[in-house]
Amino acid sequence: MNCVVFHFSPALADGMLACSSLPFQGMFFLTLTAGADSLHPADCGVGEVCQKASSYQLAVLFISFAFLVIGSAGIRPCSMPFGADQFDPHTESGRRGINSFFNWYYFTFTSAMLVSATVIIYVQSNVNWAIGLGIPTALMLLACVLFFMGTRLYVRVIPEGSPFTTIVQVFAAAFAKRSLKQPKDPKQDLFDPPHTSAIVSKLTHTDQFRCLDKAAMVAGPEEVRSGGAAAADPWRLCTVQQVEEVKCLIRIVPVWSTGIIYYVAVVQQSTYVVFSALQSDRRLGSSFHVPAASFTVFAMLAQTLWIPIYDRLLVPRLRKVTGKDEGLTLLQRQGIGIALSTVAMIVSAVVEDRRRDIALNQPNIGTTQTGGGISAMSSFWMVPQLMILGLSEAFNLISQIEFYYKEIPEHMRSVAGALAFCNLALGNYLSGFLTTIVHRTTGAGQNWLAQDLNKGRLDLFYWMIAGIGVFNFVYFMICARWYRFKGTRDA
Repeated sequence: MNCVVFHFSPALADGMLACSSLPFQGMFFLTLTAGADSLHPADCGVGEVCQKASSYQLAVLFISFAFLVIGSAGIRPCSMPFGADQFDPHTESGRRGINSFFNWYYFTFTSAMLVSATVIIYVQSNVNWAIGLGIPTALMLLACVLFFMGTRLYVRVIPEGSPFTTIVQVFAAAFAKRSLKQPKDPKQDLFDPPHTSAIVSKLTHTDQFRCLDKAAMVAGPEEVRSGGAAAADPWRLCTVQQVEEVKCLIRIVPVWSTGIIYYVAVVQQSTYVVFSALQSDRRLGSSFHVPAASFTVFAMLAQTLWIPIYDRLLVPRLRKVTGKDEGLTLLQRQGIGIALSTVAMIVSAVVEDRRRDIALNQPNIGTTQTGGGISAMSSFWMVPQLMILGLSEAFNLISQIEFYYKEIPEHMRSVAGALAFCNLALGNYLSGFLTTIVHRTTGAGQNWLAQDLNKGRLDLFYWMIAGIGVFNFVYFMICARWYRFKGTRDA
């Protein structure tokens, strides 16, 4: 998984324009590796020794991946905040439009993933790999054309300076003035010139992380230019606005970290769920076998069905009860998502224990290619856990993205768009780390994650993740209670 953050200037649209063609080029080269005989090894039959890919063939493959990674790293963090920027946050209809936008953005995303995991995979597996890759390549070209056609219609919010420079300046100024006493009256003792930005909202002073307030303390008259509207040296004196922007980022970190742990559960829908499906009865009717990898579709289906129901049916009713435009607060939705992921892991553990019990105590219906017995339990018993996990992701991921967008200062929204994808990447790494630990600690005896799941204890692994989920939920509740929303003095 990739965790790459790009920040573009002067506008999010320019960053998307710069990177929009890269995924198309990556898909184009990837399609060539499947369609051109010179770009892939020759076909080999059963029992034959297959030819290895040449250095040239591997180079073309890696170049296509590089284009896809760089293009995605540029588009994904920018597309969501750019889309939300098309609404006016100063009007009631604009605020409601922003709240709905993130739901419908993710609805479109999961719908595309659903088509990809069914139609595209079917074409690749049963028709032709070149055609299966050529379809998304053509769609990517169409997306680029449509995006370029609308460039004159877009609202472009121009960033004001580099946000990363501001962060470093605040820490540098606070460190340089670390020996100064804390200001007794922040309103009087801190440098707070008139706010002139038409883009970035004015932030009120908060009493969290007060050590950073020293960056805005005026140590002498020479630190302020004549007129008092600007600092003589921004590396020695920062404004209250700059300090509060850095505080916003620091406050987000604990809440953001809960997303890393949360994704450990989400990752399982595309890993061990597939292995469990391989060792259970996947028959649908008399002859059709559901591909094991296709079971992840049920999580996507739950997300796709839930989002319009929540946005169009539940939010208007919740709005009347809570008095909030978004119905439930962003932190409440994140907490519900974490709780549901824990429930999904508990259900997964119970179902896996039952699958394994049937495999060991009742006649198997066959064996896998690796020799593992296929349990007579229907694989469709795994659908409930996947649907719950899909609902969990619909609650947590969408609210995460919207939370970062609203709480991070406006001129850092490309970073806000990248935080959720960094969570996903780090969650994958953490899941791999836990898997390695389990292999090393249980491998000498009964390996919980044995290749033959009937000989392992995958259910205990799920129980372990559920336990981690309970810890994460408690940790999240503490972080949510401590958190102070941008521009307010109370949580």
